[in-house]
Order: sequence, then C-alpha cells, then structure tokens
Amino acid sequence: MTKLYNQTSEKQKRQTLRNNMPPAEKIVWAKLRSQQMESCKFRRQYSIDRFVVDFYSPELRLAIEIDGDSHYEDGVPEYDCDRQTFLESKGTRILRFTNHEVYQDIDGVVEKIRQVICMLREVTPP
Repeated sequence: MTKLYNQTSEKQKRQTLRNNMPPAEKIVWAKLRSQQMESCKFRRQYSIDRFVVDFYSPELRLAIEIDGDSHYEDGVPEYDCDRQTFLESKGTRILRFTNHEVYQDIDGVVEKIRQVICMLREVTPP
C-alpha cells in the first residue's frame, strides 16, 4: 500500500509553503494552532498524495483551504475542482474560504470552522 500522507517526495514543497505563508493563511493559522479551536489538532501545509492542503486535521480528516487571488486565474478553478474531487475520494472533507472572507469576517470564518469541527465529531467515531 502506498503512503498517502506527508510523502517524503513532497517535503520540500511543504517546507517552502510553510515558510512563505500568505497573510490570510497566517491569520487563520493564528486561530488554529496549538489546538485553540475545540482542542482540535491542525497541521499546516500537509500533503495528501501529491497535493498540499493549507491546514489539515488528521482526527477529522478535514482540510481547510484559503483561496487567494491565484485561484481565480485561467484554468485554476478546474484544477481546484479536480484536486478536491481526488481529495474527497480519499475521505478528506474540504472547507474553503477566500482571502476576502478571512480579511473581512475572521470571526465568521472561525465560527464556521468551529461548527464543522463539532458536527464532524458528532458523526465521526473517536
């Protein structure tokens, strides 16, 4: 069986992304890190197969993606759709926010994440 998570081949990409986080991701990470949200452990720049997600909770198999301006360039929405389909086929749930949402309503973003964590814990056995 092939290792699906945090493959060695993706290590350099993960490190580069962690060291160059966009401002919106830094804001969200400040809210997620150190199990601040519902005592849920999140990892940043976590790879699933060849894809790196912004934030990931192994407990809930929940990925949080922050979509910046580059996600609206030609061909990128189609790539994101294919990527999301693949990740969901592996059992990962995806929660997406835009940079705009993070900048304009971080409290709403945090509340939505909190609600999803609570909902998933109700339906996911420990």
